[in-house]
This record gives sequence, C-alpha cells and structure tokens, in this order.
Amino acid sequence: MQRRKFINRTTLGTAAMVGFPSIVPAHVLGKDAPSNKINIGQIGCGRIAQSHDMHDTIRFDEARYVAVCDLDSKRAADAKVLVDDFYKKKTGKEKYMDTKIYDDYKELLANNDIDAVIVSTPDHWHSQPAMEAALAGKDIYLQKPTSLTVREGQQLRKTVQDTGVILQVGTQQRAMPQFRRAAELVRNGRIGKVHTVKVGLPGDPAGPEAPVMPVPSNLNFDMWLGSTPEVPYTEIGVHPQNDYSRPGWLRIRNYGAGMITGWGQHHYDSAAWGLDTELTGPISVEALAEFPKSGLWNVHGDFFVKHQYGNGTTVYTSGGYPNGIQYIGDDGWIFVSRGDYQASATDPVDKEKSSNALNASDPKILESVIGENETHLYTIDDQHGNWLECIKTRKAPISPIEKGHKACVICLISDIAMQFPRKLDWDPEKEMFINDDEANALLHREQRKPYGTDFVKV
Repeated sequence: MQRRKFINRTTLGTAAMVGFPSIVPAHVLGKDAPSNKINIGQIGCGRIAQSHDMHDTIRFDEARYVAVCDLDSKRAADAKVLVDDFYKKKTGKEKYMDTKIYDDYKELLANNDIDAVIVSTPDHWHSQPAMEAALAGKDIYLQKPTSLTVREGQQLRKTVQDTGVILQVGTQQRAMPQFRRAAELVRNGRIGKVHTVKVGLPGDPAGPEAPVMPVPSNLNFDMWLGSTPEVPYTEIGVHPQNDYSRPGWLRIRNYGAGMITGWGQHHYDSAAWGLDTELTGPISVEALAEFPKSGLWNVHGDFFVKHQYGNGTTVYTSGGYPNGIQYIGDDGWIFVSRGDYQASATDPVDKEKSSNALNASDPKILESVIGENETHLYTIDDQHGNWLECIKTRKAPISPIEKGHKACVICLISDIAMQFPRKLDWDPEKEMFINDDEANALLHREQRKPYGTDFVKV
C-alpha cells in the first residue's frame, strides 16, 4: 500500500486516540501548514540512540520528536527527559513537550500522528520493526547493520519497495566529505584501474564467564530476545543498567556478528561507493578467523577476509590494516578513514592510527578537480538531515535500502565464510552461494515465535 493512500485512510481515526495530542502529519497539510513538522517516534533508546541518532535529528527545525519506545523503562524515561528538556530549552516553555513513552513499538506504530521512526535497536531487532513501520506507512531511519541475516534483509527490502516509504540506512560515512571525495577520485580514474582494496576493521576481544542474574524489573527480557533463542539473563549479555557504555550484546553471535557487521557495513558501503558496485557484490568469499574458546562473548576476534569481484578487483579485510579503506590502482593509491570521528564516546576508534582522514600516494591526486562532465556523487552534509529532506521531497535518500542491503550482505557472507575452511562462490544477483547447501543454510536463522520477520503479515 502506498504511503499517501495509507495516511489518507487512517488520518480520520487520529482524534480518537486517548492521552496523546492530535497532531496532523505535516506532509498531509502541505509545506505551508501551520505546523510544518515531521513527527518522529524513537524505537530503541540506548547508547547509539541517545548519543547519536536522537541528538543528530532533534536539532533540525523540521523534526519534532513526539514519542520514544524502549523495552527498558529506565532508558525510555531517560529518552523522554532528553526530548522534553531539549524543547524546554529551545522554546523557553516549561511544558512545551510531554513526550509519549511506549514499551511496545507496535503501539507506537499504531499512532497515526507519527510520520516517521528511527530504529536504533540491537542488531537482531532491526529488520522486523522496520518492516512493520513500512507497512504502517512510516518513513524510517534504520541503524546498521540492515539485518541479522540475508533473508531478513531481502524481506525488508521487498517491504520497503512495495510500500514506497523513505528508508535511510545509518551509514553516515556517506555524509563525511572525505569518503565522497575518495569515491569520486576513484570513480573518475585518478589512480587508474583499481585492482585491490584493503579494508581495516578491528576484531572484538573475548569476554568473561557471566553468572545468571535476575531479570531487572524495568526490562522486558523475553521481548528483548525477540526471535533469538531463549537464554538466561546476565547484564553483560544485554546492556549496562547504570550507564550507556558499549553493550555486551554486540559481542554475542545470537544478536549479531561482531565488528564485521558492526563497522563492516560502513566500510563495505563506502568501498562500494568508490568501486561503483553498490548494487552488486563479490563473486567469491573466503575467510580465516579466531573465535573465543570460553566466555560469554563469542564473535570473531582477529580475522582475514578476501572478496573477489567479477571486474577483477580483490578486496581484503583485516584488523591488521589501519581502520579505513585503501583503494590501490595502477597509478597510485588513496586511503580514507573517519579520522578521529566517533558516533559515540565508546566507539573503538584508535585516534592515533586513524587521525589522517584522507591520504594518497601523491598529494596531487587529492588536489585534482572533478570536471563538469565527470562523475559527481550524491552530496550531503548530514545523514539524518538528508533523511528529513527526502521525507519532504520523496526523493531517494543517499543510503536507500537497496544499497544498504547489499553492503550488509557482504558483511553477512563474510561471517558465514569464517565458519568454513574453504572458498565460497557467491551469486550476487540471486544472493545465494553456488552449489553449497551447507553455506546457504546459514543465510537464515530459525526464529522464535511470535517474533521475527517470518511472522510479519505483509
């Protein structure tokens, strides 16, 4: 169902909702509406939400945060304070905003006053709420990785395409000028034909044994587990109860794949931007990885991955390279990184090794002017701002689901390759391994009812 048709059919029921002000969505009334705001609901109020997604969205005048949702009531309450205090300081009015709190995102999605949502949940809770948001006619900002499995990503991609909503993937390196500059220089042949790319990504450390603990009264742990297997609660397996430091779930295979997806989607997305392979993928993958032999945390540590592309380019990924991307061509090389940028205070950035955000084999390469008739890439200065602009204009955002999914797939098949002592041949169009039932079995995971993308009614 197209978004505009959905809104037209549902807006009439808005006034009947109890305990929440009736706010007619801004895009229904047009650009000259008295309150030309995009009403936003936040799904997931943890570390990345409160230090990055909420902060980077609420500052835009066209954004109006009206609701927050989290399975941990303490985190939801903190998010409400963040929003209410922001508008209090901005307007000088003590009670300008009374942000609605939800403990179930499905109830937030049922609120027709909300135009758009930001999904900042743990990785295993990315695809399902994004799918259901699309079906509810909401535009979506989705934290990466796009999905926990390849099949989840395929299901999400189809749902977004069928509904026509705007979905922006949170691969914010596209908003950093050095990544666009590097990609444009590579695309326009400044280092000749690219034959090799080196991607630097750290691994994760092993963790301690973790005792079983009582579930905190403020946490809906069963729903937090969602589609993943039922396991006993322990704090370092979920998130800290007293601060917003890096959560332990990032290092547990039930909920993700570690740094290969955590930062991998950023770097593979950026590399594909320069290689002009955003809508395809490698034709083979092989990997080596060390995994912890004990302890709760069980994602990869030190690793090495090799991807071969049909155009002859080889991409190597390892923690032994500087964190960033090095394009190597017949006529030189370009290296690009975030520099000392951090999305949150607990990002694993080695500032000393990453401070040089853009470098080349010859400084003259970086001074090259991209001509009028050469390739100029989509240019933005803020990932969240671009999303808001595209909600209003309905044009495609810089990181749409099609490109986000393809970058995530590279991460996921790399993780799968770490499980096998052989090269895996990959069909990037069919998105399946060639003549390898054992590897293809890992493109999906069994989902624990009633949770999971398999049970979303589309």
